[in-house]
Order: sequence, then C-alpha cells, then structure tokens
Amino acid sequence: MKMDAELLHSPVVGLAEEEEVDLTDWNLPLAFMKKRHTEKIEGSKALAQSWRMKDRMKTVSVALVLCLNVGVDPPDVVKTSPCARLECWIDPLSMSPQKALETIGSNLQKQYENWQPRARYKQSLDPTVDEVKKLCTSLRRNAKEERVLFHYNGHGVPRPTVNGEIWVFNKNYTQYIPLSIYDLQTWMGSPSIFVYDCSNAGIIVKSFKQFALQREQELEVAAINPNSPHRLPLPPSMKNCIQLAACEANELLPMNPDLPADLFTSCLTTPIKIALRWFCMQKSAKLVPGVTLDLIEKIPGRLNDRRTPLGELNWIFTAITDTIAWNVLPRDLFQKLFRQDLLVASLFRNFLLAERIMRSYNCTPVSSPRLPPTYMHAMWQAWDLAVDICLSQLPTIIEEGTAFRHSPFFAEQLTAFQVWLTMGVENRNPPEQLPIVLQVLLSQVHRLRALDLLGRFLDLGPWAVSLALSVGIFPYVLKLLQSSARELRPLLVFIWAKILAVDSSCQADLVKDNGHKYFLSVLADPYMPAEHRTMAVFILAVIVNKYNTGQEACLQGNLIAICLEQLNDPHPLLRQWVAICLGRIWQNFDSARWCGVRDSAHEKLYSLLSDPIPEVLKIFKGKVHTTIITITIKRNDIIVITFKTIFFQLMNDKTLTTGNVTPGRDSPAVPRLRSVNSYTNLRAATTARTLNKSLQNLNLNEEGGPAAFSPGNLSTSSSASSTLGSPDNDEYLLSFETIDKMRRVSSYSSLNSLIGVSFNSVYTQIWRVLLHLAADPFPDVSDLAMKVLNSIAYKATMNARTQRILDSGSLTQSAPASPTSKGTLIHQAGGSPPMPGASSSSLTNEVPKPPVREGLPTRPPYTPTLGGQAPHSQQFPRTRKMFDKGPDQTAEDGDETAAHRSFISVNLQTGLCDWSAKYFAQPVMKIPEEHDLESQVRKEREWRFLRNARVRRQSQRITQRGVTRLDDQIFINRNPGVPSVVKFHPFNPCIAVADKDSICFWDWEKGERLDYFYNGNPRYTRITAMEYLNGHDCSLLLTATDDGALRIWKNFADQRNPEMVTAWQGLSDMLPTTRGLARRVSIYLDRSKQGGAGMVVDWEQETGLLMTSGDVRVIRIWDTEREMKVQDIPTGADSCVTSLSCDPQRSLVAAGLGDGSVRVYDRRMGPNECRVMTYREHGAWVVKAHLQKEPEGHIISVSVNGDVRFFDPRTPESINILQTVKGLTMHLHHLYNHGSMNQFIAVYNSNGDVISNIKYYDGFMGQRIGAISCLAFHPYWPHLAVGSNDYYMSIYSAEKRLR
Repeated sequence: MKMDAELLHSPVVGLAEEEEVDLTDWNLPLAFMKKRHTEKIEGSKALAQSWRMKDRMKTVSVALVLCLNVGVDPPDVVKTSPCARLECWIDPLSMSPQKALETIGSNLQKQYENWQPRARYKQSLDPTVDEVKKLCTSLRRNAKEERVLFHYNGHGVPRPTVNGEIWVFNKNYTQYIPLSIYDLQTWMGSPSIFVYDCSNAGIIVKSFKQFALQREQELEVAAINPNSPHRLPLPPSMKNCIQLAACEANELLPMNPDLPADLFTSCLTTPIKIALRWFCMQKSAKLVPGVTLDLIEKIPGRLNDRRTPLGELNWIFTAITDTIAWNVLPRDLFQKLFRQDLLVASLFRNFLLAERIMRSYNCTPVSSPRLPPTYMHAMWQAWDLAVDICLSQLPTIIEEGTAFRHSPFFAEQLTAFQVWLTMGVENRNPPEQLPIVLQVLLSQVHRLRALDLLGRFLDLGPWAVSLALSVGIFPYVLKLLQSSARELRPLLVFIWAKILAVDSSCQADLVKDNGHKYFLSVLADPYMPAEHRTMAVFILAVIVNKYNTGQEACLQGNLIAICLEQLNDPHPLLRQWVAICLGRIWQNFDSARWCGVRDSAHEKLYSLLSDPIPEVLKIFKGKVHTTIITITIKRNDIIVITFKTIFFQLMNDKTLTTGNVTPGRDSPAVPRLRSVNSYTNLRAATTARTLNKSLQNLNLNEEGGPAAFSPGNLSTSSSASSTLGSPDNDEYLLSFETIDKMRRVSSYSSLNSLIGVSFNSVYTQIWRVLLHLAADPFPDVSDLAMKVLNSIAYKATMNARTQRILDSGSLTQSAPASPTSKGTLIHQAGGSPPMPGASSSSLTNEVPKPPVREGLPTRPPYTPTLGGQAPHSQQFPRTRKMFDKGPDQTAEDGDETAAHRSFISVNLQTGLCDWSAKYFAQPVMKIPEEHDLESQVRKEREWRFLRNARVRRQSQRITQRGVTRLDDQIFINRNPGVPSVVKFHPFNPCIAVADKDSICFWDWEKGERLDYFYNGNPRYTRITAMEYLNGHDCSLLLTATDDGALRIWKNFADQRNPEMVTAWQGLSDMLPTTRGLARRVSIYLDRSKQGGAGMVVDWEQETGLLMTSGDVRVIRIWDTEREMKVQDIPTGADSCVTSLSCDPQRSLVAAGLGDGSVRVYDRRMGPNECRVMTYREHGAWVVKAHLQKEPEGHIISVSVNGDVRFFDPRTPESINILQTVKGLTMHLHHLYNHGSMNQFIAVYNSNGDVISNIKYYDGFMGQRIGAISCLAFHPYWPHLAVGSNDYYMSIYSAEKRLR
C-alpha cells in the first residue's frame, strides 16, 4: 500500500524520533514478491527498427560539369581586384586556359575520389546543352536505381535566372546558352544529389522545388486519367533528390583573395585543408606563434592514417561533425543524410563546415532538405582546441623532428560521457558524446574504455539501445567480433546481450558474419565468469529462435554439447537460459533433436526437475521436456521406450504432479502454464487417430458402467452435466462444468473398467493431467488447458466421423445408399456424432445444454450448414459413375473448415521466455529501489516498519496492564454475505471477511467498506481459511477453499482492483465426502456434524513455508521461495485435520483432528517417524490447536465440548485443563472466547474465569448478535471480531474507542 501523507503525520500512528524499527521486520523474507509475481508475464515491446536503413543506397556515378571559360569573366559579375582565383587549389591563370581547365577537372575528380573512390566519374568541361544531356542520361542509365551526383561550377557563366535556368555554352563559346532545371531533372532522374557552386545558387534550389511540385501534379493527373490518348512518358518523381547550394538566392560568392574562388567546393571536398587555412586567418591564430599558411601545407600524414597529425585531425573532424548533426537533426533526417549513403554523409558533414566558414563572409549555404543552423554549436570550440593543439606542435615537428603528441580530444570526450552517466539520466537529454563513442570503438587506444562506457549506457534501458543503434553503432560492434582479444569478451558479450534483448532481428546479421562462433567460444570457455556465459547463451538462444539458418549454424558449432555441459552450473540464470537455448534449437529442427538424443540429453536434463530456482524449473517444463517428447513420439521404433520413461518420470515428479495424474504440486501458476504448453506440443505431434483411439478407451462413467469415452456417449451420458461439443454443437467446445465433472470422476472412480488401454497408458495419463489443468484455480492455466482439450475433442470427433463414413455401407460402388445408412450420416442440430455401430435411434436423443458459467458471456448457438448436415455428410447420388470424384465441396463447407482451423493449429504461448529475455533489456547495474536508501520504495518500507513497532509496543502495554472486560462494540456493519472466515490485518485497521465465495474488506476504525471482490472458486466450494502473507510489509491475502485450491491476492483494500498473484491446487486429493451437501453455515460445530473441515492452513513468515491440510490424510508443506511442495506428512488418522499450528524454531507442527486427537509432528524426520506425540484426551472435534512460538511453548487445544487442554510436547499427558461451555472456542494470549448458535459469547481468561458475556438485547441501544458463524482475535490488539448468520459483522474491544 502506498504511503498516505495524512496517515504518516497522524497522531495515532506517529512515532517519536527516539523510537526505532524492530530489526526483525527487515530480516523477514517476503513471499510472492519476485518480479515473476509483480510483473505481467510478457516480453518487451518490439523496437521499431528506425535505425536499420531499409533503402540504403550508393552514389555510383558523378557528373562534374565545370563552366569556367578561363580568362573570360561573366558579364553580370564585377570582380574585385585582387580577387579569389583558385579553383581546386589551382590558379587558372598560371597556365594555358585549356590546360588549366583540364587540370582543374582532374583535381576536382581526385578530391571527390577521396570520399567515394569506387564511383564512376565523368567530366564535362565548358559543355553545351547537348553534352550535358548526353552525360546525364548516360549516367542515369548506368546507375539504374542508385544515386547520381551532379556537380555544377558556374564561375565562368552568368548567374542563374529566376525562370529556373543555369548557363552553359554553345559549341563555339560565343554565346551563353540557358539550361532549364526542369530538363536537368528529367535527364538526371531520381535519386540524385546536386551541388551548385555559383553566385545566387539559392535561386536554383527554389526553382528545383517548383519544378518538382509541377511533376508531382502531372503524376497525379496521369494517375486519374490513365487511358488518355495523348499520354506522354511520365516525368520522374524528384522526392529523393538532395541539393547543396553555395549561397542564398540574393548572395554573391566571397571574393577574398586569401580564399579559393570555389570556397564551397573546397569545404565539401577538402575540409581539413580549408579549415586549417581559415583557422590561421582568424585573430585567435595569433595565439599559436610560428604557424603560417605555407607551414600548413607541410602538415605531415595522410587523411586515412589516424596515427598521423593530418589523419587524427580528419578523425576528430568526422567525430565532431557527426556529433553536431546527431544532436541537432531529427532522427529520421539524420539517418537519411548521415547513414544512408557514404558520399552523401561525407558531403553533409563537410557542409556543416561550409556553413561555419562561409557565414563568416556573409554567405549562407543552402541545403534541401534544409538543416537547422549549426555554425554556433558548442562542439566547434572543441574542434578549434584540437586544431590549436595540433598546430602548436607543427613548427617543432617539421623543424626539429619531434614526435607528435596525440590530441586528448577523445579521452576528454569519453570523460564527459562518463560524467553524464554518473550524474543520473532521468528526464535528461541524451548525451552529446554518443557519436564520438562510436568513432573510438575501432581505436585500440580508447577501445576498452569506450566499450565499457557504451555498455553502461546500453544498460540504462531499451531507449538507450535504440539511441545507440540510431547513431550507427551496429556495424562497429559487429566488426569487433572478429577481434581475438580476451579482454574485450565480457564487454562485447554484455553489449550484444543488450542489443539482442531489444532487437532480436540482428540474429541474421550475426550468422551472416559468423558472429555466433564468437559467443560459442565464450560459452565453452570455463574460465569465463558465469554472468558472461549466461549472456553468451542468451545471445545464442536469440540466434536460434525461430531462425532455421541460425539453428543449423549453431548445431554445426556444437552448441548442444556445450549447453549440456553447463546444466549443473551453480549460477541459476545460466541454467535457465541453457534450457531455453536447448529448447529453441530443438524446435522444429529434427537434426538437432536427434543430436540431443544421441548425447543422452534427456537423462542429463532430469537434474533440472529438482532445481531450487522456480524459473529454471518452469523453463525446463515448458521448453525442454516438450522437445524430448516431440522427438520420441514421432518414431515407432525403440525410442518409444525412451518416451514412456521420460513421460512417467515427469508424471511422477514432485514438482509436476501429485499422486500420478494431478498437476498440483506446482505452487506458482507459470510452471503449469509451461506444462500446458508442453502438452499442446505433444498434442500437435500426435495423430488425431491415435488420440481418439486412446481416449475412446478411457472410461469416464461415474457409476462404473461399461460406457467408453467418446464425444457421442459423453454427450448423452446421464453422468455428464454438460456436453462435449461436436462439429454440430457449440463449436466443439467442452464446457468448464464438463471438464470438472470428468476430472473428479477420473480421480475418484474405479479404473478397472478401462477397455483396451491400461491405467498407465501414456495417453490416459496425459488426458487426466489435462482434465486437472482445465479445472486449475489460476485462470490462465485453465484457459490454456481448455484450448488444448477443445482441440483434442475436435480432432477426435472429426476422426471418428471420417471413420464412420468410410465404414458405412453407403459408399459402395453400385448399390444406392439405403435410407437407414443415410440417416446415420445426418444429425440433428445440436446432436452428437455416433460411435461406429451405434443405432440410429441414439442419434435423435436430446442433448442437454451446457450450463453457462457466471460472469462469462454466453456463446451464440452454432448453426449447422447445408440444411443441418454435417460438413462431411455430403451424400453421393443414388447412381454413380465408376470414376466419379464424388460431391463437390461447397463454399459454405470451405468456410466452416476455415472457421474451425484454429482448433487444429492452435498455438499456445505463455510468454515466459520473452519475459525472461526482458531481464537483459532492463538495467542490471542499477541499484534496486528497495536497496536505494533515498528511493520512494525504501521510505515506504521504513514507514511501515516504524508503524509495526508502534503497534507492537502499544498492544504489549495494554496486555501487561491486563484486560478485565471485552464488550465494547467498536464496529458493526452488514456484510454482503454471511461471514464464514474473518481475519484481522496485524498492523492496519483492516479486517477481511469471507463468505462462501467472496471477500469483503472493512476499515474498522472508520467503519467503511474498502473493497468486495469475488474469490473465483467454483460454486460447489467455499472459503474455509485465510492468511495474510507479508503482513509486516506489502501484504498479500491467501484464501483456501474446501476443494484444495489456494489463491493469493494483491492490491486489496487500497482503492485499486484486486489482482490474483497466483493460484494453485494446494491439496489435490481433498476427499469428496462433503460434496453436494446443502449450503452450510461455516462454523466448526456444524463442520464436525457434517464430517468435513474444508481446508486449513498455517503460515510461517520466517521460513516462507505454508502448511496445508483438511479433509485429507496428509499435512502438505509448501516452500513459497522454491515454489514447490517440499514434504507430505502422513497424519496417521482416519479423520480430517481441523487446525494447524507450527513453530519454525523447533520445526514442530501441531494438528487438531476431527476425532478429538491432537498430534505433534517433527518435520525434520522421515514420513514414518515424524509423528512424535499423539494426545487423545479430547472426546470430540478439536476446534483449535495452537502451538506457542516459544522455546518452551505449550500446545493449547480446544474441542467443541468446551474443554481447553494444555500440553507440553515433551510429556504424554496434558498439564492443565479448563472447562468452558460447549460451542465454538478460539484463543489469543491469555484470553479465550466462546460463541454458540444461541446468540451468546463468553470470554474467559487463562484461569477459566469469565471476564465478559456478550448477549443479544432488543431495543434501540442494544447490542445486536445473531447466530455466531465465525470468531477471530486481533493478533496484537484486544479486539474480537464476530460474524453472525444474519450477515452482521461486529468488533468488540477492551476499551472505549477514541472519537
């Protein structure tokens, strides 16, 4: 429950500063509070793969169009003197015009080749319109669907026109000829990228967009009128075209003589060179003495060698521009421009530099799509610092030959990233340095630290993995799998586990690059820690999950043998994922299955059946033994013996079944979900004919008659309360009532009448297990089992019908079908298919409709097709040709077959494996909230424990003073149902009141009803016991019903909808002696007369053990931590157990029985020696037996005759006897109370003296007491709760309530 601010400051529960929490509360374990109980069992939401480029492309062709006309300036541009002259770092006036033109073209091509060496380059120097057209159409034809780049240098021609034209030349170079952008679009096609290096270049961008819009409109018109007689070729769409322009529509290019004339082209193709020159031209360059423009030309190294000064600067520049783009651009635009195409990414990184440099000269580069301004981004200061550090070394490196000191840029950025990680991440922007981390992954100097920080970032959650993938980290970590460095193994395994937990589609990339071999070697390495081997096997489990190529690759890598060697590892998560991995590689892959059989996998896996960790146990039942069974059932040779051995070992296992056939020893619901899922796979692997034959031989007649099981006779059987559906009845569905009837009959009736199949038949056992699972108290388990049973019923019914048609005499070649045989094949609507050999008269029997379960929507009646005929009862004509194919299938028949296909191919998934994988997607390095001293969860626990200490101290003071009266009625209200069980919460002012099948919660201080909900038990059962689990902390409510079912609820009494945490069959062998009796008042006196105690429980919070018994001959002990039955203690009596009490310190269990005996058991001893004492002094039904939890604690027992006896477990006789009035007796500390059907309550002290009599009085002020139905004391306060048959609930206290 959440901490209420008002309650926290309430004077009633407020605590003084000197008061401290009782440390025992902190040390008590919590039951059913693991993640599997508090979370919904489902996987993480699938990641939208925005990071993976679906339309990755390359720029395969480049058109370099230079209109320079060297020596002749265009008429509309007045140049300064001196003026910028360099084109591609060449002075065109230093050589002849033609040679200069060719040299410039050659240099431009080389500059582009640095970024895309494999592209096809074509130069067009001072071209005509026709030459441009021929060039563009040729490149587009060769490029097909790939990208083409068009670079236009218009420094020697007039500026672009507002009509959307650029200029080229005529053949004689006597005129400037306009070239329409519209025509250029047509020739270039799409996708294309255009670079315009000329004045007023922004005009071209605007015109381009206008023409592109015009083309889109033409395409829409063509789509509306596809049959136009004068249809022209459709214009290409220009949606995927990119443009880079040197300046806005009203701007001229810079003419500074210190800059190149093609400054924009220089920024795009030689960014480091122009960036260094520009840096030296700034005022800040004076801080770096001795560096000149001439010296910059001598900077040593190559661009692609990171160990050299020039290469390191290029590396830093790439990291900085990538970082700026990732932090500024929208994610989809970043992916398109910086990850889709290598050349486009390079040009746009360099475009960011162009914007910074050219804006300093009042020139604004333009792009389409337009980018937000980046020239003032803070990362440019880091670039200036890196350049400063590099250039400051340049004079000594060149003149003195000193060694180059590498820049601290990457180390500093990793430190900034580390600081971001350590300062918390909630509600903060992503770290700016993430692209830089990507850049240094392939650097041996920084790789180890970068991988460590990357792993810590990915551990923040799926959002962090998504960010890392979007920045482009995937190919880098994929390439690192080729490394053999052992120190990288833990880091890479962790990173890949995080990636695959969020996006499992990467399995194909791993197999393609042989990455699975890396993780196989990690898993097989015994020196690797278990945590890293766990991640490796998780990765391999993802690789083989529903991916046949991955299964084959891992099988060749000896995955099965490696996994089998890890089964006994002490690390539970490793065992869990080894089991999952084995199950997945065996799924639908026979080669791997037989490899497992040859390696005796089924024998090695049995150790998991006794695994103390519930998750490992669940996985084994759901994945592994399913596959083993599926292996063996597909063969009819000697391996069938193995199958039977496997199955019966599973059937007799204490974690799967009780007795032989009841799957009730699974305490949590999830393992039973896995079991149902495994039986589903078994059902899918078994033929319908085999199942039908086996099930027909299973006798389900309650009276022990000879009727064999079949859909037909079950439907007409007098013992069945509802029908097993057939294809003509209720869509083949078995109702819950039928399932439960069949389950109880198969459990309790004689099995000697089975026909043709023994009780130990595999299929008989499976059928009975499924019947029990279908009546499971946990809804998810029962729903899954019902689906399996319905599928089996459908297959068995259809198989039986097909067999009847084949056996019928109506299918002879010559004789016409007789009316009698024809009648056999036609059923009334709602009827059941007959058994072979059944008389036709049985076909017309009325079939009772199945009762509708309360609270569930009713199913619409099934309407048979073809005028009441069944799908397979199409009749042949009376005369047939010899080779006639028979009647045609009608459309309706096909529709019906499709409608019932779900029964054939039903695929049941529990989601447990996906939920287990979610562990790797969530933070594992983060301190859990319950251990974080400043977390809300921790503060709430501290408050609850302080409250508990206060309640204990105050109640102890009252008890020490002595209670002289207990008759002050502090609460009375009408309960929605007759109270049968009542339970005080130990610390909250809350009381739970159970009637037959519902629970009501009351706040006894405020007199308010907090909640009322349905327990979910069947209508013929009732609630007989309740316990609070974790009452000191996050309380759960356990309810026990007299059919042996246990249910645990959370979120009750706190204004939220109660939720079932889990439910299971605590006692599967509850004797049916009280079944079918009339509705009873739930008090001990009546129970003793009617012969049933229902189910009784006792809870040990200290050990997490739950004791259960009742109308059975054993005391069953459940370990809630391991979630399995740990012990069955035989009671050694022929009567029921009416009360249980245990002492965790002495390992003793005291039980009161219906025959008046009180028995003491030592659970440390074996079944035959565990009963250490039997007291037979009571002459009647023992109402309550209490074992004091003290080192020398006594046993106090009370019978319906009113005698209270005190026993010392070390002595064979009672040490004290008190006599009270006959009736219902309870006790607490030194108080005893008596209630009777005569509306009378007497309260006694430990000496047997009456301290209070509570009677019924008439009148306005009188206390109201009906016939007593239940009584309970508060575990600490002197409060007595009384429930009566007139629906009223009262609470009496020893002192006046403060109002």
